[in-house]
Amino acid sequence: MKKKDGQMPIFFLLKGLPAPLHGQHRVTCDVGLGAIRRIALQLLELIEKTVVGMGYELVNFEQAGRGLLRVYIDFAPQDADKGNERGNIAVEDCEKVTHQLLHVLTVENASYERLEVSSPGLDRVLKKFADYQRFAGREALVKLRMPMPGAANRKSFQGVLQVPDGEKLKLEFEGNDGSAMLEFTLADVDKARLVPKVDFRSRKA
Repeated sequence: MKKKDGQMPIFFLLKGLPAPLHGQHRVTCDVGLGAIRRIALQLLELIEKTVVGMGYELVNFEQAGRGLLRVYIDFAPQDADKGNERGNIAVEDCEKVTHQLLHVLTVENASYERLEVSSPGLDRVLKKFADYQRFAGREALVKLRMPMPGAANRKSFQGVLQVPDGEKLKLEFEGNDGSAMLEFTLADVDKARLVPKVDFRSRKA
C-alpha cells in the first residue's frame, strides 16, 4: 500500500471472517425487511461505538455487494475545536481501526466477507446535522429529495454552507438574480458532500 496525499480516499482492506460465518448470508432471504433493517442498524451502532471509542469519527458506513462493509473515518470534531490539528487520516489510522473492527466483528459473530476502512476524501459526504455545523463556510453540493418551490423547482444546489439556524440548514448559492439563501432541513437532503478544495501551490516541488 502507498500513502496518498489526502486528495483521494485512502483505505485499508482485509478479508472477512471464516467460511462458517459466511453461511449466515444464505438465510437472509427468510428474514423480514424489518429484521434486516434492525440488524443493519445494530451493525452500524457497533461500528460507530468502536470507531468513536478509538478517538475517531464515523463519517459514513455502507453495506455493499458481496458482503463488503465500507467504513469511512475522520478525526473527531473536538480535535479541531480544541485547536489540535491532526492533519489527514493516514494509512496507519485506517489499519489500526481495521484491526480493531475485525476483532469486534469476530467477537459479535457478524456476517460479512470483506472490511474496507477509508478516509472520507476531499469530497466528504455530509450525513449528520453536526457535519453542517462543522463545515460552515465550506463549499458544498446539496441534492434535495424534492424540488424547492422558492428556487425555480431545483433539487441540486452548489454554494457555501452557513451556520445552521436552529434546525434549519442554510446554503448560500448563486441564483438567476444573484446571491440567494437556501433553507432546508436534514430530512430534505437526498445527498450532500463537500466540494474538493485543492491548493495547487502546496504541491510545488
